[in-house]
Amino acid sequence: MKIKSFLAKPFAAYIYKQIKKGITTAVADQESIFQNLVKVAAKTDFGKDHNFHDIKRHEDFLNQVPVRDYEEFKPYIEKIKQGRHNVLWKGQPIYFAKTSGTTSGVKYIPITKDSIPNHINTARNALLCYMAETGNTAFADGKLIFLSGSPELERVGGIPTGRLSGIVNHHVPKYLRANQLPSFETNCIEDWETKLDKIIEETIEQDMRLISGIPPWVQMYFDKLTKKTGKKIIDIFPNFSVMVQGGVNFEPYKAKLFESIGKNIDSIELFPASEGFFAFQDSQIEQGLLLNTNSGIFFEFIPVTEFYNDKPIRISLKDVKLHENYVLIVNSNAGLWAYNTGDTIKFVSIEPYRLLVTGRIKHFISAFGEHVIGEEVEGALLSAAKEENIHITEFTVAPFISQNGRKSYHEWFIEFENLPADIEAFSQKVDSNLRQKNIYYDDLIKGNILDHLKISVIKKGGFIDYMKSIGKLGGQNKVPRLSNDRNIADQINNWKIKQ
Repeated sequence: MKIKSFLAKPFAAYIYKQIKKGITTAVADQESIFQNLVKVAAKTDFGKDHNFHDIKRHEDFLNQVPVRDYEEFKPYIEKIKQGRHNVLWKGQPIYFAKTSGTTSGVKYIPITKDSIPNHINTARNALLCYMAETGNTAFADGKLIFLSGSPELERVGGIPTGRLSGIVNHHVPKYLRANQLPSFETNCIEDWETKLDKIIEETIEQDMRLISGIPPWVQMYFDKLTKKTGKKIIDIFPNFSVMVQGGVNFEPYKAKLFESIGKNIDSIELFPASEGFFAFQDSQIEQGLLLNTNSGIFFEFIPVTEFYNDKPIRISLKDVKLHENYVLIVNSNAGLWAYNTGDTIKFVSIEPYRLLVTGRIKHFISAFGEHVIGEEVEGALLSAAKEENIHITEFTVAPFISQNGRKSYHEWFIEFENLPADIEAFSQKVDSNLRQKNIYYDDLIKGNILDHLKISVIKKGGFIDYMKSIGKLGGQNKVPRLSNDRNIADQINNWKIKQ
């Protein structure tokens, strides 16, 4: 046993014990964080505008601070860009995390001195929980990689600004720097394909033991390695034992990734965002991700069925229910207040508070009143694929609106690793699965308002070519599972195989 893995064991045990203790105090910790956030921010511009001095309870906060998305935060962000202090949080942010919004263009999310530990320590804690539970510390002695954005930062209003993954790269602990790949210079390459070729050059002869990134881009890395060597990943990296991933649901990619590797290995799922590191997988045995209840974020939850109401119900952790879909709302020591993350989650356990990410509130199909969500389409497709031993590379779904007397339907654009023997029979299975999961969709089919879904097969590499065509290849970018319009569908049609 080498020194890093040896020293990791007692540290992992200590952190694991602290996290287990925090599980029992989650609600109390959330209340304490709430009180502290309001107290500290009372002297900020936002706090004064919303009478934070008068807020004593969560009920007061609900009355005085409405839910906002980024567009409604922009006036405060602009003040920060102009050099103002004490706008959303005390002082000024130490970074802006730059991210692309679907409706707001580029977003600049503040990261403060108080909030940066949430991003750094949570990733560390996920690895330490894994070590403590499984006893696998050997990966700490080998090389590790995170397929991330560029660590090069620009300045916006004098504040260092870049992709979250690039910012975090500056905070990798010194004891891991010698293990980390790729090199800083390679990480700074903007073009994803050029960068990936360089990453392969730097890693192919190394003792890679942990690989981390968003699943579709990890798969692209694996595919290029296999094409270059003709080998499975485990034959290239025999000590590779842990995959860390997040950003999208792992299940649609899992089978193909493990096939590329050559065997099943342990994986650790994370739920990070520019707005905060919300949850992480703390167990290889239990389902779900542990909510990060004591890391500077006070969480609120809006039932999905309430979200578009004028005054939606908004609850704190103590009132959540199992298996109900909620929109995740955050308040944090980064200066975010009743901020709509856009993510939807459901709790699969409340002792402890473990959740699943079920999609995005804006990524749904309800063109005909069906309100189909990401969790439902993924479940319907994966169940049919598993039954027929079909591997899915990527997919997205959009409505097809009635034309020339044809009935409307859902069009599924799917890139298959291996095609079903009978695409029509496979479509029927997926359709049947979706009808079982969504009663509104089932009613529309029964009522002869909607036709059964139709699958359009996308050629191999089509989704990668599509992402490249819109300048979103690699990094933290991912294909939306669902759209309520034809914007993505009309573009991905360029890679459709004529049937």
